[in-house]
Amino acid sequence: MIDAFFIAGTDTDVGKTVASKAILNALAEKDLKTIGYKPVAAGSEKTEHGFRNSDALYLQEAATVDVAYDNVNPYALALPASPHIAARRENITIEYQVLSDKLAQHKQHSDIVLVEGAGGWRVPVSEHECLSSWVQQEKLPVVLVVGIKLGCLSHAMLTLDAIKADGLEVIGWVANRVNPGTEHYADIIAMLESKIDAPKLGEIPYVPKVKRKDLAKYIDVSPLLEY
Repeated sequence: MIDAFFIAGTDTDVGKTVASKAILNALAEKDLKTIGYKPVAAGSEKTEHGFRNSDALYLQEAATVDVAYDNVNPYALALPASPHIAARRENITIEYQVLSDKLAQHKQHSDIVLVEGAGGWRVPVSEHECLSSWVQQEKLPVVLVVGIKLGCLSHAMLTLDAIKADGLEVIGWVANRVNPGTEHYADIIAMLESKIDAPKLGEIPYVPKVKRKDLAKYIDVSPLLEY
């Protein structure tokens, strides 16, 4: 069984956190010790406890191991922009060593660490580095989240090609229906099933306030546990 994997999206706002929460909910039903890890998050809000990102908070809540927020999300950037822009404006340097140290710490205290990305696969975290380079460094297997909408087929195939070119393996994928009005849904799913050579873990329907729901019923985590 894997001890950590990375949740990658075909773009921003495709449902990485929705899929991550669904997977954490499903793993919780297996009585596994899980930690949700959001290394970098932009668009965080200032609170009395410091900057907090809503997606990281959902991961923290859905995990079965209690972890301090700063360990769930070591880089909570305020500006709602690409991480490299937010970090530069806030005079913050995103260091891979910090990300790796937190990941190693999480692995010691859980059965599975779910690491959620930011934006799409090639999201930059500095002028010269992308978050995907760190995923490469850690050799994390990848779960791909496809937001089902117009254009998602091209985005999915391009992302899949990029992940493979980086020498990493996609071990599963999740379809997330971000737009209830998307036409030809079944045809899109059929195409994705034929193009992605990894098991489909589930299809998450359009649900109002979806991040507040228990989403375990939409996900089959067996392929992850058997990997």
